[in-house]
This record gives sequence, C-alpha cells and structure tokens, in this order.
Amino acid sequence: MGRTYLFECSRCSFRAKVSGRADKNFTLQVQTILCRDCKNLYDTVTRLKMPELPPTQTRKAAIGFKSTNLLNKQSRPESAPAFQAALNRLAFPGAKRHRWVDFKIRCPVSPSHRVRDWNDPDTCPKCGNLLEKHPLPFRIWD
Repeated sequence: MGRTYLFECSRCSFRAKVSGRADKNFTLQVQTILCRDCKNLYDTVTRLKMPELPPTQTRKAAIGFKSTNLLNKQSRPESAPAFQAALNRLAFPGAKRHRWVDFKIRCPVSPSHRVRDWNDPDTCPKCGNLLEKHPLPFRIWD
C-alpha cells in the first residue's frame, strides 16, 4: 500500500505532494524524483503490471483488425504513464496472465530534463533548505 505525503519548505513555501521515496502497491511501483530543470518533485512510475495478450488477440492485431479495447493498444509502452493515470487504471477483467514492465525515471514535463532520485529527508528544489514532511499521509493508494 502506497502513501503520498505533503512536503513543505519553511523558507520559500514550496509544496509537493509526493511519496518521498520508492513506494509500491499491487500493480505499480513509483519513485520520487527531483527534476533539476523544472525545480520540482514528481512521483514517476518505475514498474507497472501489464496484462499479457492471449495469442488469439495478437494474431487479430497482426492481421489488421482494429481493437476497441484501450488496454490492448500496445504490447510494450515506450514511456511510463503519468502517476495519476496509473493509479486510476481499472483492473484487467479478461487477462489471466500479467507481466511487470520496467521504465526509466524521466521528468513528466520533458524526457530530456535532468533528474535524480529524491528520498526523504532531502533538500528543497527551489532554495536548498530541508523539506518538512507532514506526519499524516495526504493520500493512501492501493
């Protein structure tokens, strides 16, 4: 079960709602990152559980039939989905097998931005002061 906390800077009033570390639930794993170009904190998806397509569906896709199911749109996504989109995904009703897909950490604004892992306690991206973590979680996600 993952948790999102509110982090605040007492000097410059910077606020971020992030996990503050690597966190996971049953279908995804996230890591809090610091984007040096945006000067902001983000939770980025590092692993995601995806359904494996049955052989009949892959053959239909190869022949040229269009599928209306959005989950079968790609067999391997190029980039990680946004954290909020990954949380709001529905369960896979027809899938019997799943696999984990790994993603590189990237800034959600631009993949060319410079990023690094950010783990609590760490400094504010704006002013360099230590960020304060609120004791109660802002959100508990499962």
